[in-house]
Amino acid sequence: MAKWLKSTENLIFEVRDRIAWITLNRPEKRNALSPELIKELHDAMLEADDLNDVHVIVLCGAGKDFCSGYDLAYGSDPKNQTDPEGIYRTRIGSFDDDAWTMTRKMHQMLVIQDIHKPVIAKVHGRALAGGSELALLCDIIIAADDAKIGHPGTRGLGSPPLNMWFYHVGPQWAKRLLLTGDSISGRDAARIGLVLDSVPPDELDSEVEKLAKHIAQNDPDMLSAQKRIVNIAMEMAGARNLQKIATEMDARAHLSKQSLRTNFKADAVKYGVKVAYQNRDAKFGDGTVKIRAK
Repeated sequence: MAKWLKSTENLIFEVRDRIAWITLNRPEKRNALSPELIKELHDAMLEADDLNDVHVIVLCGAGKDFCSGYDLAYGSDPKNQTDPEGIYRTRIGSFDDDAWTMTRKMHQMLVIQDIHKPVIAKVHGRALAGGSELALLCDIIIAADDAKIGHPGTRGLGSPPLNMWFYHVGPQWAKRLLLTGDSISGRDAARIGLVLDSVPPDELDSEVEKLAKHIAQNDPDMLSAQKRIVNIAMEMAGARNLQKIATEMDARAHLSKQSLRTNFKADAVKYGVKVAYQNRDAKFGDGTVKIRAK
């Protein structure tokens, strides 16, 4: 039985067996990251970190997907791009406005790395674009074999504003995935180290719960020490500074000729995001990395 259970408009927050289960709860939108969801996720992570009964956190998604990415339907709506009085920064103005806006938004998601308690991402279905960024911020990722992980937004929309790819798979695989926007299955993601492990879809829940309970046996102060020392090692290798640069690279990519001439936003407004995706991705074919068996 849950010791602590509550929900917000976009999240379900449950504590049981010293584990905080934070569930993205917009299944009708494939758990796309709206500004409201990002804010609620930020607050939930801080609350879980503050609860004495919580030793470890599991981040998961309701419905068919972990997270399909940023809510492009929201972002493509012109009324959400600016304010009538023009008193706030918007992504329509300058390069600096864009970088400012992205930095403010991404700072809320970086809380996953800043909190003391370990976070396990339970990835099923799609973890695309911002959804892949969200998963890669977590300390450990367990995926279903048939999960789909990638960043198709690099096909003309921009660059990942949260960019942990290099730190998981090194330069060649990071470039292979980002230069094409191709996706990779959970099973193959485990083979290249993008995720810790993958399991058959019907075993994902039990596998993640088993690992979370195993970790939760340890003292929270001890867990914090282990998480922080590894994170500091990544920071010494530039991980946190890279996130600052990545937001600016995303703003720069928004000014590329391909991004400026893309019809994605116009298609999203006129036909819907699904058609916009189809039109953008058609020339890339299947768009899935397939690793040869050895």
